[in-house]
Amino acid sequence: MTKQPTIVITGTAGFIGSVMVQYLNEKGFTNLLLVDDFGVEEKRKNWEQKTYTKVIERQAFLDQLINDEHEIDIIIHLGARTDTTEFNYAIHEELNLEYSKSLWLYATSKQIPLIYASSAATYGSGEQGYDDSHTILDKLVPLNPYGVSKNEFDKWAVAQTEHPPLWTGLKFFNVYGPNEGHKARMASVIFHAFNQIKETGLVKLFKSHRPDFKDGEQLRDFIYVKDLVNVIGWMMHEMFASNWTSVKNGLYNLGTGKARSFYDLAANTFIAQGLKPNIEFIDMPLDIRDKYQYFTEANMNKLRSAGYDKPFSTLEEGVTDYVKNYLLPSKGY
Repeated sequence: MTKQPTIVITGTAGFIGSVMVQYLNEKGFTNLLLVDDFGVEEKRKNWEQKTYTKVIERQAFLDQLINDEHEIDIIIHLGARTDTTEFNYAIHEELNLEYSKSLWLYATSKQIPLIYASSAATYGSGEQGYDDSHTILDKLVPLNPYGVSKNEFDKWAVAQTEHPPLWTGLKFFNVYGPNEGHKARMASVIFHAFNQIKETGLVKLFKSHRPDFKDGEQLRDFIYVKDLVNVIGWMMHEMFASNWTSVKNGLYNLGTGKARSFYDLAANTFIAQGLKPNIEFIDMPLDIRDKYQYFTEANMNKLRSAGYDKPFSTLEEGVTDYVKNYLLPSKGY
């Protein structure tokens, strides 16, 4: 594009959204409209001191869309309620379903490309596998209201006869990396492991409550947040360059394609600090025990077929960078 594009990013006060903003700035994009429920005034002031176009609260943004106050070139919708232990579906419905519908309908009416965050939580226990096919959406049984809300929007989006000219829904698997500290209980195992090591010298992992998995051998597809935003950035560039056609529109897995154990994750958090692993196992909390995914692994063939050919960080590479360059120096929030 000849002019500096106007890019909307929702969820920018959060984990992935803040890393996305940093990525865009590093790539020379400064005409950004940052949207979120910022809440903390100091954080809001900190954002506004940067070189971004504007910081705006979520509801005010929706109001401005109605009034057509912005000329927008693409919407990257990362805002969501991501707490898998929040069982009040109404909260997820408002933020993950209805809000997303509003953005979709606006992008459709104005013919604006849209990239939005879905989730691997939509796959539930994996009875249908982990293929990002549109044909299995009605068969998926998510394990919590968060996953239900994400799957409901995916189903709604795929069923629409009118849609943005270019769009993708990205099923994020287990994302970790800098700027996740505010997520508290929902931050990654690496973040919690690092802080446990700092405080006690050991890491506590959940025991397995299934006979087919040993303690600590629960498997997830862990993706480093830097790799994730690289994929989003690549999709955006492809859309701007007219390399992305409507044939490629749809849902895409975004993991590494390689499941790893929580034990490996914790052990590498020790190793990145030059320490010997010291890991204990504790009972899984009852409130999540029957809602727990024991295995996830993204089928990445669809994204690769769409043209993305960069390698993903190995678990060892991602954990080492996160620990040495962010957690040890106390960078990020």
